Amino acid sequence: MDALLIIGGLLLMLAGLVWLVMRAFATSLLWGWGSLLPPLTLIYVVRHWARARSAVMLIGLGVIPLVVGFTLLASKDAERLAAIVRLDWLKPAAQAPAELAIDLDGELNGQAFRPQQGELIDGVLSLREGLDFFALRELSIRLPQPVEGPVRIDVLPQDSGDLPEVELSWLLPEQDLPEARRLSRGYTLHLDLQPQAPNRLVGDFHLVLPPRFKTSLSGRVELYRDRLRYVDGQVDRRFDSRDTVAHVLQDYLQRRFASRDVHDLKLPPFTFGGDRLELEVEARVEQRDERLALRLHKSANQGWSVEGDHFPALPKATVAQAAPPSEATPTEERLSRRIDRRQRFSLARLQRNPEQYRNLSMRLKRASGGTVEGRFVGVDDDGSIRISQQLGSGGGQASFSFKPQEIGNLELLEP
Repeated sequence: MDALLIIGGLLLMLAGLVWLVMRAFATSLLWGWGSLLPPLTLIYVVRHWARARSAVMLIGLGVIPLVVGFTLLASKDAERLAAIVRLDWLKPAAQAPAELAIDLDGELNGQAFRPQQGELIDGVLSLREGLDFFALRELSIRLPQPVEGPVRIDVLPQDSGDLPEVELSWLLPEQDLPEARRLSRGYTLHLDLQPQAPNRLVGDFHLVLPPRFKTSLSGRVELYRDRLRYVDGQVDRRFDSRDTVAHVLQDYLQRRFASRDVHDLKLPPFTFGGDRLELEVEARVEQRDERLALRLHKSANQGWSVEGDHFPALPKATVAQAAPPSEATPTEERLSRRIDRRQRFSLARLQRNPEQYRNLSMRLKRASGGTVEGRFVGVDDDGSIRISQQLGSGGGQASFSFKPQEIGNLELLEP
């Protein structure tokens, strides 16, 4: 409604100005040309008010809906009104810096093609122009099979057999859904891509389709090999993707079970609709299956993390010295066998080396009666054992401190 009032008011004012200039030309040719200059227009209105009165009244009539429209806009969206007043709509839209260095010359479906996104994941190479759900223009090449490491492919129009499938799609302004074309032979393709740390492929790209497709592209491309993003060499946990969540959960499970032997991680289907996720995940941890219901939270600074994650980082892996051939097999068995800290666990061992048991689940029976179950936090200066306990589903915690003489029995519940 506010936009209609503003546009209607501007049209009335424009019509009044045109009428005023026409009245000035009817008075004399000199006044007509002079009325095109704002200062002389005001002089003409004062000198010839009888002739200019109706046109000025029409201009004044247009001011009314214009003011009402701006008032409604200010009440609903003050920032938008400020942008209009600052004439931001006359400035060119700022282009976000491209994440990938893609330099292609040519056209797709007869139009210039400037992709901002590119990836080669699960054997599908994709180049997209436009950041909406449907790309403005997109090129997809499905390879016969997924590839690892460098990619080298050459296809000529006369080649046959199991060739990559090329698909083009584009979205016209008057369309809601994109159009697509697909072909599996009769084209020229050259790919020479080399891996680049941490997760990119960089190299030459050349594609020429039959004339009816109006598509010819040549240059260099940079593609992602997965849907992880990195900042200063570390995974950016703020990026919303299934691979990011899988990385966060893999790290969490390794620290929770104090083992790097975590594989076959399975996630249920999910979508990013906010800053929280509730997932039931499955994983293989040291030859046993684990099923866990986990909640994840996304913060502006840290990105995605598992709620209640207080497990320490795993110690850095050390490279064992090479053993003599006769002792190779026993050494490997000893290194791969997990130590069960529940064996020979005692209160005295806990007090001597509390860091070895930090954040592990324990059950404490008091000498006077009663049981407390929670996670070991640490040992106070007076030798008291501190245990933290989760309170319900609200996320709160309670901390308990017990002196050694108050403890009847202390049991470690995790290996």
